[in-house]
Amino acid sequence: MKNTPITLAALSKRIGYKFNDQDILLQALTHRSAKGLHNERLEFLGDSILGFVIAEVLFNKFPKHDEGDLTRMRSSLVKGVTLAKLGRHFKLGEHLILGAGELKSGGHKRDSILEDAVEAIIGAVYLDSDQETCKALILSWFDHHLDIIKPGNEQKDPKTRLQEYLQGKKIPLPEYEVIEVTGQSHNQQFTVKCITSVIDTEVIAKGTSRRKAEQSAAQQVLDLI
Repeated sequence: MKNTPITLAALSKRIGYKFNDQDILLQALTHRSAKGLHNERLEFLGDSILGFVIAEVLFNKFPKHDEGDLTRMRSSLVKGVTLAKLGRHFKLGEHLILGAGELKSGGHKRDSILEDAVEAIIGAVYLDSDQETCKALILSWFDHHLDIIKPGNEQKDPKTRLQEYLQGKKIPLPEYEVIEVTGQSHNQQFTVKCITSVIDTEVIAKGTSRRKAEQSAAQQVLDLI
C-alpha cells in the first residue's frame, strides 16, 4: 500500500494518535534497507521510553515484589512477540517502507521488523508530542496486558527459561556467540548464534542489541525443543 494522506490518517486512527509532523511518522515506518532516513534512531528512543513506562507501572502496581519479578514481568510485556502482535493489529506491514530485497523476502511480515517499527513509532510520538501523551498512548496499547499480568515463572525471559530447562535436564548451558555486528555505533545490528547440544539445528538470530538477538535465539531454541 502506498502511504498517502488518507492511508496515513487511517493508520493514525488505528494507532490512536494523530501526528502533527507526518514526516516523522514516515521515518518511523522506514526500514534501514530503504533509501533516506530510516527508523533505527527512533527505535532506540522508543525502546527506552517503552521500558521506562512499563517499569514505572509495574513498580507501582506490585509494591511487594522484588526486582527479579518486576524485570521478568517487564520483559514479558515488551518482548518482540508482543510488539509484533501490536504491529499486526495496527496493520503496520501495509505501510512499512522497505528496500527491494526486504520487500521480496516478505519483510513486511517479519516479527523483528514489525517490533522495531512499533518502538520507532513510540519514539516518533514522543518527539511529536510530549512525555505524558506518549505515556498515555503506551498504556492504552498495553492496558489489557497490564490488567492480567502476574508475577511468577511464566514471566521469565527466553534465556532464563532455556537455561532452567537445560539445568533441569543436566544438559550443558547454551553459549551465545556474536558472529556479526553491522552498522554504526548508534544503530548497530547484532547477529548471534546460540550453541547448545539440545538440538541439532544451528540457531542464528538478529537484533538491534546483543540482548535482543540472544533472547530471540533462545526463543528459537525453545520453539524447537
